Parts: sequence; C-alpha cells; structure tokens
Amino acid sequence: MSGRVEIRREGAVLVLAMDRPGKRNALTGAMYGAMIEAMEAAEKDAAVGALLVEGRDGVFTAGNDIADFLAGMAEGSEPPPLAFIRLLARREKPMVAAVDGPAVGIGTTLCLHCDFVHATARATFRTPFVDLALVPEAGSSLLLPLRVGQAAANSMLMLGESVDGLRARAIGLVDRIDEPDALATAALVTANALAAKPRAALLATRRLLRPDPAAVRARIDEEFALFAAAAKSPEARARFAAFLAGQGRPK
Repeated sequence: MSGRVEIRREGAVLVLAMDRPGKRNALTGAMYGAMIEAMEAAEKDAAVGALLVEGRDGVFTAGNDIADFLAGMAEGSEPPPLAFIRLLARREKPMVAAVDGPAVGIGTTLCLHCDFVHATARATFRTPFVDLALVPEAGSSLLLPLRVGQAAANSMLMLGESVDGLRARAIGLVDRIDEPDALATAALVTANALAAKPRAALLATRRLLRPDPAAVRARIDEEFALFAAAAKSPEARARFAAFLAGQGRPK
C-alpha cells in the first residue's frame, strides 16, 4: 500500500487499486504521486506488459478530494492531478480499467486514456465540472466526443448527466459489462491478454489507434489553463465551500 493505493504485480500486469473506502476512493496528492511513480516505473520495466486500474469496495473513485485538491492548486507548482493527467497522455503501455460504482470526474476522464474499460451495470460515469463552475480536464473535451459522439459528450460535459454502465456500453465509453464479483478477474484477463502480445507490434498498433498525442497534450494544457482560472472564480469557490459543507454535492 502506498498513499492509499494498493500496487501489486499479477504476472506481467501492474495493478493499481485505489483503496480509500472511507472517502469513496477520492484521490489525494499522495495517491496521485504513488500512481505516477508506479506507472513511470512500469513504462521502463520490460517485464510489465500492461496496467490495470481499479477501485475498492464497490467504488471506482469519487474524483478528487476537494480539500486536498484546493491545497495542491494553491502551492504554485504543477498540481499532482495535472502531473498524473500528463503522464496518462504520454505513456505507451496499454491500460485497462475495471469500474464498479461511481466514477466521478477524473474517474471518468482517466478511462478515456485506457485501451479497454470493463464495468458493471451499476457503475456510474459522471463529469460534474460545469456544476462546480469548472471546465473539463484530462483532454476529455477532445477525447470524449471522439469516443462516444458529440451528442453524448455534450450531455455528459455540459449538462453533467450521469451515465450508468449499460448506457456507457451502448455509447462506447465501456467495452465490456461484467457482474460485480467477476469484474476484477475479467479485467485482469484482458490485461494479461494484452501483456502476452508481441510487445513492439502491440505498442505500434496502440499508437496508430490513439488520437494525435500532440493534439491531446495541447488540449490538456488548454483545459488546465481555463480550469485553473475557473477554480479561482467566486462562483467556483462558493461551490467548493458548499460541497465541503455537505450541502452542494452535484447531482
């Protein structure tokens, strides 16, 4: 366990399990740091062929821990969420997500950087950025329309509509639906299948399938500039305060 992220090897697969059940696996700077360190090491380790990210106790992640996130934004250096997002966009090895329960904010947008997404029917994907007076992140304003189409992306990013696992499968956000007790095993089977493929051919194929990496990186930086400015607005600060007080959790 590192920073409330369980990191383990399953053969040629590196598994990252968000494990902060008391906070619905909400991500802190320490958790981002642990995942960044593990992912960077995996990129250099020839024995690792694929990665798998999952949650614990029926929750993928509730997104950023708001108090921790605001503290990180105030420090002035590159915030941990941005460092994590930038790493997602430049890494080369395939990644699989296993999503059960809520996947809020970064919980949804990180799936756009995964090559396969397994989910349960009870999974919920939600991007409530506008509800918090913010803008999308992780390149999602570019990647989500490419993945699910413009209409579904508008509903998720502009209206903040929640999408369950079955709907996510229908629009192409999710690749496979599994029963909750079979999810982790099924996702690991997919990750192991990827890891067993001829490495050079697999990585080249992945590069060909992915959107232009320069365009993704540019969109991430554009989004973050707008996000950082929006986070300082009186409206956003009021939303954050209400959220932390337990009165303004986006629906």
